[in-house]
Amino acid sequence: MRKQTINIGDEYGAEYAGKYVFQEITWAKRSRIIQKHTKYHPISGQVQSSDFIAIQAESIWASLKEQPQSSPVTLERLLGEENGVPIPFGELFSQVVNSLCALTREETAFLSEPSDAKNPTQPSPTSDSAKNSAGPQPNSPTNPPEPSTSTPSSSTK
Repeated sequence: MRKQTINIGDEYGAEYAGKYVFQEITWAKRSRIIQKHTKYHPISGQVQSSDFIAIQAESIWASLKEQPQSSPVTLERLLGEENGVPIPFGELFSQVVNSLCALTREETAFLSEPSDAKNPTQPSPTSDSAKNSAGPQPNSPTNPPEPSTSTPSSSTK
């Protein structure tokens, strides 16, 4: 599995200075993290919501194999709103983990939006023929009425 080491100076604060080693996580681990923080519709199975921040934080935490002895990074700090890590520091970690674990920009967009906000499914080029096979269509310039071969019958009283 691939590894990446980054050395941080004092640019994010003295407490974060040191060596950090990240290792690629498996597809199964990444999938479990995503499913853990994603809510699905019970009947259709469509994604209702995803907690992208929790997914990213757990991915970083799972990938982080070494950090300075003071252990300045914890899952709670990655998720923390009041006592969290500095934004540029967290963004740097996100970039490292996303490149190691191959989380693409499309996957990131998918995870940050409800599934009905953007439908990636393309319409089929044969969908028109499926519509036309449903039975007789109303008269149109491309579908003129067929001439009648029956003659009206007359009734006698």
